Amino acid sequence: MPVHTDRMPVLYLSHGAPPLADDATWTRQLADWSADLPKPRSILIVSAHWEEAPLTIGATTTVPLVYDFWGFPEHYYRVQYRAPGAPELATRVRKLLHSTETPVHHAPDRGLDHGAYVPLVEMFPGADVPVLQVSMPSLDPVQLYDLGRKLAPLRDEGVLIIGSGFFTHNLRAMQTVDGVNGAPPAWSAEFDHWGAQTLASGAVDAVLDFQHKAPAAQLAHPRTEHFAPLFVSLGAGEEGSAARTVIDGYWYGLAKRSVQLG
Repeated sequence: MPVHTDRMPVLYLSHGAPPLADDATWTRQLADWSADLPKPRSILIVSAHWEEAPLTIGATTTVPLVYDFWGFPEHYYRVQYRAPGAPELATRVRKLLHSTETPVHHAPDRGLDHGAYVPLVEMFPGADVPVLQVSMPSLDPVQLYDLGRKLAPLRDEGVLIIGSGFFTHNLRAMQTVDGVNGAPPAWSAEFDHWGAQTLASGAVDAVLDFQHKAPAAQLAHPRTEHFAPLFVSLGAGEEGSAARTVIDGYWYGLAKRSVQLG
């Protein structure tokens, strides 16, 4: 893995469910991606699976993971990821965000949820990079974009900022897809195509207004929490810069597009 440089990129990734670990193609794609990144001093991750207002900082020590899923085989609940905590990063986040209008809370026992640890297990399997997770205090695109802009200075301090969601996310509709590699439904493919083109052009305003601008937006995201981490990533990236797709394709019909900024 390359040596850390002065400015880290920003990622938005589709994190998958716990069975991602069984998908040899996707796990290899994540591992290859991380191998091309400068090694971060620490990681700040925003997951679709933690909504809490005001913004809340998770554990700054190594605590048990949050197995926030149900009905899977027992071995998925035995996965461990004992990455170091990041107390210094937590202090920096508080300084960057805290004001009378935007208080910052702390949940010292809140471990990494599967939106955080599932991809990190594949990308940083040594669990040797300190990780801090923070909540999404809102699903409002502009508020999350502004949050990313406030966090952007961390990139110059060796922090890898990751938004972790899923590029299309309609679990009811995915049940009609034939297997992992089945053809995606039209709504997923149309939304994914629009998203790829719009991100590549750097049209941030259109992405923020995706519910009105994107085709099949309501089907692709009946609820928007899995697209929302992208807004944080866009805010932390260079304003107006294009997002480079690193991973594309589909998983049970859901678009797993994952992008890098900077």
